[in-house]
Amino acid sequence: MSDPYETTEQHLDRLLRRALNSFDLPDCTVDRLGTALAHSSSLHSSHHSSVLHRETYRHTYLLADGSALTLWELVHSTAGDAADPRSRRQPVFQRHELYDDEADVHLASARLSGSFSDVPAFGEDGAQADLEILTVLMATPPAPLPRMYAPDNSADHARRVLRRAENSDVPGEETARLLRAAFAHHITQIFGRQCRVDGRDAGFTLYEHAFLLLDGSETSLWEVEHTATPDGRHMCEVYGDEKTARKAMESRTRIC
Repeated sequence: MSDPYETTEQHLDRLLRRALNSFDLPDCTVDRLGTALAHSSSLHSSHHSSVLHRETYRHTYLLADGSALTLWELVHSTAGDAADPRSRRQPVFQRHELYDDEADVHLASARLSGSFSDVPAFGEDGAQADLEILTVLMATPPAPLPRMYAPDNSADHARRVLRRAENSDVPGEETARLLRAAFAHHITQIFGRQCRVDGRDAGFTLYEHAFLLLDGSETSLWEVEHTATPDGRHMCEVYGDEKTARKAMESRTRIC
């Protein structure tokens, strides 16, 4: 990745010249890098598949004022650019991008893969992890498939969903009364992810319980199942809308 004999000035010049987006770096960042005295580079993460080769490097610079500045380099090539994935040869036609914010390089990585599946687990790095959590949990979900309602004691199903909820802001009596007129329902898993919360493994799943009422109208309950509890036990929370449910999941990832 780097020449052990090249100077910090040469190293920085090489990064800036090959990056497709170097002109997007703030002027203040480029000015500070002009005072770099030493540097260190390391591989931060990588992903290799039949359709995508991606590596993220961390370049840290010691500046003349004694502070440090980090650049994040994203190196990638797609199936049309890469060599045989079984080969040890480096992929050809590599593209390089530079970012001065770790959040930006994570989002760029997610853009390449088309998902957030390789974004680091929740809770790994303080404020940075909070940003990733918010981005994932509040992301607009893909358009759902048409609902296939099934008449199956749906009013009782609604009662059971509300009864098992442990959150204090569960939908109240007005919602319960409305759902007594439910005669069919459909359950869809909207979101599911394993992550790290306060150093422990935790799982989050979001379900939509959609109900068809006797007057032909529809309404939904949003159920969050997770294990982000102090003792790791399974917990169920129920909300009246998707936005509130996703905010609840996001807040649960910050358990101390």
